[in-house]
Amino acid sequence: MENYNNTNKYELDTPCLLLDLEILEQNIEKMISYLNANGKSLRPHAKTHKCSALAKKQIEMGAKGICVAKISEAEKLANAGLRNILITGPVVTKNKIERLIKLLQKDASIIIVVDNQENILHLNELLAEKKNDLKLNVLIDINIGLNRTGVDAKDTIKLAELINKCSNLILCGIQAYAGNLQHIQSYAERKKLSINSLSKIAEIFSKLKTEIPTCKIFSTSGTGTFDIDIAIPEITELQAGSYIFMDMEYLGIESQFSESNILFKPSLTVLSTVVSSNQEKIGTIDAGLKSIYKDGGIPKIIFPRNSNLIYDWFGDEYGKLTAIEESTLLKIGEIVELITSHCDPTVNLYNKYILTRGDKVAGLWDIDLRGCSE
Repeated sequence: MENYNNTNKYELDTPCLLLDLEILEQNIEKMISYLNANGKSLRPHAKTHKCSALAKKQIEMGAKGICVAKISEAEKLANAGLRNILITGPVVTKNKIERLIKLLQKDASIIIVVDNQENILHLNELLAEKKNDLKLNVLIDINIGLNRTGVDAKDTIKLAELINKCSNLILCGIQAYAGNLQHIQSYAERKKLSINSLSKIAEIFSKLKTEIPTCKIFSTSGTGTFDIDIAIPEITELQAGSYIFMDMEYLGIESQFSESNILFKPSLTVLSTVVSSNQEKIGTIDAGLKSIYKDGGIPKIIFPRNSNLIYDWFGDEYGKLTAIEESTLLKIGEIVELITSHCDPTVNLYNKYILTRGDKVAGLWDIDLRGCSE
């Protein structure tokens, strides 16, 4: 089907990835308005959506810049015309630093994170070799409990002093991401842990700001703690990503608003078709591991409504629908729509979003950062 526009979404070939533009825009507006009202900026994470068109939409609606996880994502976004990109993961090998320098020559606003002395010196050395006065903006990545990347908080000042001595590096601030807290089900527990960890980092940031005039950015947070972390005055920007889509993992946590995270609604769904229905209480659909990533919560069936069907993975190509009541079992050819388990890696399984408004197709967006993992 080449011309999707105005097609009813339930007539599409499956499996396919749907994005409800109305809900997407509402989610973006809610986050921007909430943060701006509390004196914070949004730098959303493009690793969630892997799409330059969507990144541009976020900027147009008020985001101050964009985050990416890897340099290949930054290259794609820069080539698409985006600027003020923060690479939130380390850039450590000579090959990747050379790619970074090429990117810096195109976009002087690029920012990276660093968390060790060897990497800092290597970056400065390779930049100095170019003899063209290139300056690279850096944030110190601080470990606040995830233990994935980041320097221990006690060593932050020492790294800051080293960066300040590097002629080709500019210390612009810090990053501190608590990914280990984002999906804690209890809002009270999540709040206690996040405030406790970030309050300690805020003291370090205040000291750096006093001693180093260029140190102005405190970048942190995510969809699970955005409404908690705004209470820290020193924080300048938040890196939430999944709020635009939501998934069963995030929908399952408490928020300050209710026992489930209902401020943002699910805009991202997978459409699938029943391909076999010979068993008494089991049906098979064409969306399995290659269509819905197996991580986080269990995908929820939202169409047909009140179907009393439970999804489970049934291999690479197929999903299993188990009927709680025999009368709810679907027939072959019937369509099923599901909220994803984990939005980020599910997106990376597809080449495009099929955009919808209501039940009608409104266009396509390429997932042009798909596969950018290096």
